[in-house]
Amino acid sequence: MDALTRRRFLLASGAAGAAALATGSAAVLGLRELLGKAPATPADHQPKLVLVTLYGGNDGLNTVIPYADPAYFRWRPELAYAPDRVLRLDDSLGLNPILTGLKRIWDAKRLAIIRGVQYPKPNRSHFRSMDIWQSASPSGPVNTGWIGRWLDGTKAPVEAAVSFEPVLPPVLVGRTRAGACVSYQGLDLPAWMDANLVAALGRPQPGEPPMQARAAAAYADLISMERVVRDAERITAGPAEESEAPEVAATGTGGTGALGTQLALVARCVEAGVPTRVYSVSLGGFDTHAAERAGHEVLLGQLDRSLTSFVDRLSRTEAGRRVTVVVYSEFGRRVRANASDGTDHGTAGPVLVLGPGVAGGFYGEQPSLTDLDDGDLKATVDFRDVFGTVLASVLGAEPARYLNGYQAKLLPFLPPS
Repeated sequence: MDALTRRRFLLASGAAGAAALATGSAAVLGLRELLGKAPATPADHQPKLVLVTLYGGNDGLNTVIPYADPAYFRWRPELAYAPDRVLRLDDSLGLNPILTGLKRIWDAKRLAIIRGVQYPKPNRSHFRSMDIWQSASPSGPVNTGWIGRWLDGTKAPVEAAVSFEPVLPPVLVGRTRAGACVSYQGLDLPAWMDANLVAALGRPQPGEPPMQARAAAAYADLISMERVVRDAERITAGPAEESEAPEVAATGTGGTGALGTQLALVARCVEAGVPTRVYSVSLGGFDTHAAERAGHEVLLGQLDRSLTSFVDRLSRTEAGRRVTVVVYSEFGRRVRANASDGTDHGTAGPVLVLGPGVAGGFYGEQPSLTDLDDGDLKATVDFRDVFGTVLASVLGAEPARYLNGYQAKLLPFLPPS
């Protein structure tokens, strides 16, 4: 490409414009730059955390199913799963029949299910509830996330926490520090544009100004991300194309539909020895107010394939065996089904924790389906006890310091740090 033409194009687009195209966020770290943080001989085996956010409010009662409780069938006769379909975990609870991979991980004692998790005085707003979960501050709004406060307290570099989502989630934002956003979406070129032409924009030129070099590097990252994303999609593809799946009734509550791709990128970084300690990924669409059964099964199928592929891949390496995955949603659903064969916003639900270092089993008490709070489940575990356990066991941190003074009751699903 002619040098003058290249210079004009890069100056017109600008480094910030190219970076925003790559990530949709102001907190930018390119994939190439992130992978460049890895040492030549990977030796980073510190424990790592992967937060999986299910946006929209996952129906916990049809994920971990109380199949032996008559009240389950009484409250939701059209949505309930027959006992002979449930993947039984014990004599009262079982997994949704779609979750065959997670059942295998449960049988290997590497899946912990924390029952009845929520915060005090639940809020049924998607956005306020998710803000509470990501800030770990139920008493009032704060502008930092619990991982962001850990970044502040440890004076961590930007690569210490990375989101593979289109925008940086609040959980990774601190007062003085923030994580990085590396979008999985890559570059979607129109058919008439030559990829080699775009790749040429990313080649360094001797003596060019720093801002121009930054813009060029952003375009190189777009091309690099495109290759990685295509490879990740081939690795994580399910038995059916997403276009063949039934449409999911959901609102714009956040999250993406490419969980497998995001987790494949996390696995690549872990295997490369990137010094990131916390990764954030997401799956959206769980606001199942109508025709829940089919749509929820599609979402759980994506979750199951993505998680099991990820955990199986990580189990092959020493670094991968130090990874813990936490799966949560902003709230569960109402106990009673609604008139549209769906469920409305509820309160408590299960949190899943999985990985090679997890002590599998049930934790916390299963909420009653007859002793309800205005039709909702009563929480039996404070969500800060889950996050406190993760802070102490995975990040080696003092929970109260990052949970605004809350003294967490540490749960034994992870060994002490």
